[in-house]
Order: sequence, then structure tokens, then C-alpha cells
Amino acid sequence: MELFKEFTFEAAHRLPNVPEGHKCARLHGHSFMVRIAVEGPVDPVMGWVIDFGDIKKAFKPIYDQLDHYYLNDIPGLENPTSEVLAEWIWEKLQPTLPLLSRVEIRETCTSGCSYLGPKAK
Repeated sequence: MELFKEFTFEAAHRLPNVPEGHKCARLHGHSFMVRIAVEGPVDPVMGWVIDFGDIKKAFKPIYDQLDHYYLNDIPGLENPTSEVLAEWIWEKLQPTLPLLSRVEIRETCTSGCSYLGPKAK
């Protein structure tokens, strides 16, 4: 069973490696949505895979690093594309959330990515 919890944060960034004149080379911001998914068996007593509160607790230190910050200043996010951000969150989150199965990033209502971990590259 896979379940998820969603979070939103506000942040600014620019993409330094895009072609000259590309609009994303300019400083801009997004209301990012992050969906953290975990996968595992449903506990027969509790009736859940994991407490949603445990996902929130595991993500909080990462959220605190991202919300209302300039992403390019964060080590590992010097080129903060959605793809890079998804992998970066996975690397930070997986040690404390071993059932992690997916990190989804949306930078707009219609654009985003899903990362299934290093084994799925």
C-alpha cells in the first residue's frame, strides 16, 4: 500500500545552466508542492502503513531549510530544478523515513516531477 502526505512551501530560485535568454535564468519564485509517499504493508492492528504525523515530523527539518529561502544558496541545490530538488529531498529524508517510495515536486499547477529513488534512475 502506498500513501502520501503533501506539503507546500514558498521559495525563490534561478536556473544557472539554462541557455542565455531563458526566462528561468532570472530570479523568480514558486509555491512548491511536495508529495511524500511511503509504501509498505498495512499493520493489521493499527490499520495503517505509517502515521501521517510521522511523515510530517520527518519532513519538518527539510521544510524548514526550504520555506522562504533562496534555493540556490542551499548546498546541493545550486541548480535547483524540480528534478534536482526531488533527489535532494529524497537523500535528506530517506534515512529517517525508510518506507519512502516517491518524492513528487510541483513548481506550478501543471509542471512537476516524481522521483522513485536511486534504484529507479
